[in-house]
Amino acid sequence: MTVEQFEVTVSDAEIADLRDRLRRTRWPEREPVADRSQGLPLDEAQELCRSWAEDYDFGFAARVNAFPQFRTTIDGLGVHFLHVRSPEPDAFPLVLTHGWPGSVLEFLEVLGPLTDPRAHGGDPADAFHVVAPSLPGYGWSDKPSSTGWGVERTARAWDAVMVSLGYPRYGAQGGDWGSAVSGALGEVAPDRVAGVHVNLGSVALGGFDDPTQAERAAAQAEQEFARTGRGYSALQATRPQTLGYALTDSAAGQAAWIAEKYLAWSDEASALSRQAILDEISVYWFTASATSSARLYWESFAHFRDPVHAPSGLSVYPHDLTRPSRREAERRFTDLRWYAELPHGGHFAALEQPVSFVEQVRGFFRLVR
Repeated sequence: MTVEQFEVTVSDAEIADLRDRLRRTRWPEREPVADRSQGLPLDEAQELCRSWAEDYDFGFAARVNAFPQFRTTIDGLGVHFLHVRSPEPDAFPLVLTHGWPGSVLEFLEVLGPLTDPRAHGGDPADAFHVVAPSLPGYGWSDKPSSTGWGVERTARAWDAVMVSLGYPRYGAQGGDWGSAVSGALGEVAPDRVAGVHVNLGSVALGGFDDPTQAERAAAQAEQEFARTGRGYSALQATRPQTLGYALTDSAAGQAAWIAEKYLAWSDEASALSRQAILDEISVYWFTASATSSARLYWESFAHFRDPVHAPSGLSVYPHDLTRPSRREAERRFTDLRWYAELPHGGHFAALEQPVSFVEQVRGFFRLVR
């Protein structure tokens, strides 16, 4: 497998084109409600786009280029990945997988503590060699030109990357789609995957005769999310191509489509910066990946809750989209060895709560590394 070094580039012409599109946005009328129940309010969308055009430093490329990046071809598809080796000789290999609407940028703050705990006040025995790929159709990986690039095929590609890098035994971690891919890795490569840790435990809630108060609250929250917040996934799972025309052409549309999710799915205690949100929006805009990223929903949405038999760990953040109890999680994760409920954080754990994220990953993998 040929591996080539890679750097992200964004030209002045691309930035100028974006700014011109933002200036010429044809805005809809103001929402007739006083909250976000109809989506991102007009004044918030306009301020976000103003800031993107006038204040943002377009430094997302430099931020990711600060880490070693590579590209390789697997099963005919170009795959981009970060590969950050630890200075510790006995470090454990770990593949981190992002989700939607995220990217490898989610992990930039945790790469140092994970790979070099000694330099960050930790135990060098917890060190990892980290590989963080961009999902097919996301970021700087290629866009699949044929169907079939779902969760399982992606997991097989990740296994090929890890083996080609000289890692015959490794761990897998992820949230959102990364949780599905990580779980699938344990199924397609059980002899190589030592354990799977996820920070989104998408499982069927309820079904017990004696539900706890927390279980009832979590079930009610999920029902409300299904009623008012899941329209995006239905659209991406059924009409990704049609959606893509709007988001690929309209910078304001792409910004609002993604920013709404970061604002709705993150914990207010995390206080994600506008720069962090614009970094993620910029990845999707400059790679024109609105359509190709949405296709993963079309390919694999029905497989998001497939069983996981590998040794597993689940960290539940209080503002995530689903918050199963341990006994609910054990119905999907059949060998659940780590379960923790955190006091703060939401769907984007590594980005929102990097310290607790690192602690959770270290804690689980001490059990299986």
